[in-house]
Amino acid sequence: MADAEEPKFLFDPYLDWIAGEGIPVVEDFGIDLLKVKTGPWPRIDAKGAAVHLKGRGDYISIFLVDIPPGGKISPQQHLYEEVIYVLEGHGSTTIETVDGETHSFEWGPKSLFALPLNAKYQHFNSSGQERALLSATNDLCLVLNLIHNEDFVFNNSFEFPERQGKGNYFSGEGDFIPKKPGRHMWETNFVPDLAKFELQAWDKRGAGSSNMKFILADGTMHAHSSEMPVGTYKKAHRHGADFHVFSVTGSGYSLLWYEEDEGFERVDWQHGVVFAPPDGMYHQHYNTSDEPARYLAIALGSLRYPFTSEKMGLFSGVDVSVKDGGRQIEYEDQDPRIHGIFLDELKKNDGTSGMTEFIDETPYTK
Repeated sequence: MADAEEPKFLFDPYLDWIAGEGIPVVEDFGIDLLKVKTGPWPRIDAKGAAVHLKGRGDYISIFLVDIPPGGKISPQQHLYEEVIYVLEGHGSTTIETVDGETHSFEWGPKSLFALPLNAKYQHFNSSGQERALLSATNDLCLVLNLIHNEDFVFNNSFEFPERQGKGNYFSGEGDFIPKKPGRHMWETNFVPDLAKFELQAWDKRGAGSSNMKFILADGTMHAHSSEMPVGTYKKAHRHGADFHVFSVTGSGYSLLWYEEDEGFERVDWQHGVVFAPPDGMYHQHYNTSDEPARYLAIALGSLRYPFTSEKMGLFSGVDVSVKDGGRQIEYEDQDPRIHGIFLDELKKNDGTSGMTEFIDETPYTK
């Protein structure tokens, strides 16, 4: 008599599915995605990898899609959301919407787009010499752990016409939805070049900061981009897990710490690097390059559909000081070591501080 199957106990359907896909899996605090080794991924007829950041939380993770020169992935359709950031290469994507239309758009490095939920799509590499590498941040771990039925996720014919948006959303156009600084939104499905997209001023986040929140394919997944001028840094803040932070332009570093910590965790970044601040961990971003530093953050829970009470509270008060019950540390209240570290880093890069308007630097020059 054959032994009975071992009963499932403390089971993670998503991680079990990943193991069955046979692709490389990398896990770390911060990762340079351009250096991740990919492997054959039969599901998409290309190469890929799974990236699990240690601060990713329970809701999202990253798939790398590595398309060879002149190649393409096989047609795909799935019942989970995906926000795609192009790391390198040029190509195009076709999406079939529920009205029978096929939309095609061309992308290149630093393009950002989302796939309408459960729409049929296919990616193509238009270069005959270089690979195309896409970072697909997705909520499959949430969906699969909730449903734990692979066929439901990948072979479901249900249609979501409200997710496709306007026809011009696939061509790089969109709608600006004004709210207030830090909450302005741009609704679209495709941003051709995130590095050149016009952001809006958000002075309360510090030192000439600017920002835009994106509503992509009417999704629950969130994306925003922020920029720091040369020689500046943002105010520290904290929130729940799952914000995946991608460097877009410039270079610098981020410090991360819990209130009780004596020291700091550090992540150095430039285009290609991603990290995720763990739950409740303060973090602060510093531009030490000779150009504005811009980053992209992707999470679950958007400004339109916050999804959790934590996200509702975050988006309502992300720029409110901890002294007033918020999540942000003002410059005058930060650890004095922070500015000293920043000035030392600027010196290494022959940079000049742009923080004199915001911080008294006299004690650091003696």
